[in-house]
Amino acid sequence: MREAATTGTSRTYDVIVIGAGPVGENVADRTRVAGLSTVIVESELIGGECSYWACEPSKALLRPVLARADARRVPGLRAAAAGPLDIPAVLAHRDEMTFHRDDTKQAEWLRGVAVDLLRGHGRLEGPRCVSVTTPEGDTTVLTARHAVVLCTGTTAAVPDGLGLESTRHWTSREATSADHVPGRLAVVGGGVVAVEMATAWQGLGAEVTMLVRDGGLLHRMEPFAGELVTESLRETGVDIRFDVTVTAVKRKDGDDGEVTITLDDGSHLVADEILFATGRSPRTTDVGLDSIGLTPGDWLAVDDSCRVTAVSGGWLYAVGDVNRRALLTHQGKYQARIAGAAIGSRANGEPAQADRWGRHAATADGTAVPQVVFTDPEVASVGLTTHEAAQSERRIDVVDYDLARVSGAHQYARSYRGRARMLVDADQGTVVGVTLVGPGVGEVLHAATIAVVGEVPLDRLWHAVPAFPTISEVWLRLLETYRDRTRTDQDLADITTG
Repeated sequence: MREAATTGTSRTYDVIVIGAGPVGENVADRTRVAGLSTVIVESELIGGECSYWACEPSKALLRPVLARADARRVPGLRAAAAGPLDIPAVLAHRDEMTFHRDDTKQAEWLRGVAVDLLRGHGRLEGPRCVSVTTPEGDTTVLTARHAVVLCTGTTAAVPDGLGLESTRHWTSREATSADHVPGRLAVVGGGVVAVEMATAWQGLGAEVTMLVRDGGLLHRMEPFAGELVTESLRETGVDIRFDVTVTAVKRKDGDDGEVTITLDDGSHLVADEILFATGRSPRTTDVGLDSIGLTPGDWLAVDDSCRVTAVSGGWLYAVGDVNRRALLTHQGKYQARIAGAAIGSRANGEPAQADRWGRHAATADGTAVPQVVFTDPEVASVGLTTHEAAQSERRIDVVDYDLARVSGAHQYARSYRGRARMLVDADQGTVVGVTLVGPGVGEVLHAATIAVVGEVPLDRLWHAVPAFPTISEVWLRLLETYRDRTRTDQDLADITTG
């Protein structure tokens, strides 16, 4: 293990990682395993957005809401699940899941894997140089022998021109950390954060109105996913308004009063809280990009090993959300494992295996990104959507199946509603995309991910037998549907040519 060299307020390491979220932690872990001295710089909490304001707290809020919804569909449990949730218990559990925003254990983990921690704000000061301003106002200059890795993630993007800089409002952080249930909540947006937070807070007792600029929810996914989620949300009492734009936001009596929202048709809506779930922006505004000729505030384009392509010398990496390849924690951690290993190999004079599916190439970012939207019903997807497939040069067959016809779904809920779609590369005979909508489908997704990443031939998938009675039986039904339809098409072709 190479030790870090230290001189006064200057230190030299093999690798400097800026950002101690899950992505930065994984990069640092991999570079240390490769024998490289590594320091990680963090200005907030170790564990990052996911641990304290996103994945962990949002799922802690959603789990009791979704479990109750599932229970209400099961004979024998409906009456028991009819009552309200224990709100203090739900919020207390959420706080436990985020360790009450205490990162002591995360810091202990870093020490345990021999990664140095420097708390403060890190900025690039030219090639391989990072200046860190500590909370006490001191400055430490770090120099990297091999790599500087930006893992700074993203922040909530809110619309300009609404006066939000002087008006209290929620972003995803406030929505996951609120200490009470608002009486009336307006949710601006129709993407993943919007639908999940609408699901959570409506289930916890808020009166929720969604204001969606587009004509549907989850517009980047298969259309039927947004349609089924819309139907369910409306059944629970959520007011969803499509094709509307917020033009003004004003609070009465300062920060504590109700908020009046003006829409583009001139109408008004009054709420107690307003959540803007309108996208993400990269945290690159104040990380010193200008010192190396890049534009502050930009996303950072990278190659498959996560090296920033606009910087010569191959020393700067951007891993996770900040490179915009896939804004998901698990994909960021996937990139981190690859980037950390690539840095280690290059530092040790070994060639990087950056070819497709090589150990130093984040190939799956472009072909097999899995995602679960924790709503009722759940939405799970991996690979291409039908729209994306249409933009490619591939010849794609689309196979749909009603999930309610699967035996395992009957066991899950008598009134199960759901749908599955499989996209098949007709020339290769492999699965290139899967979307599943229905209660519990998130636990089925990894099988789809393996099929897509492994490029498993359909002829081989026939021999992967799903257990009875489980929702996984949908694989058999999709294959049967495709086989039977293909046979029918061939029969018609034979009749025509005959």
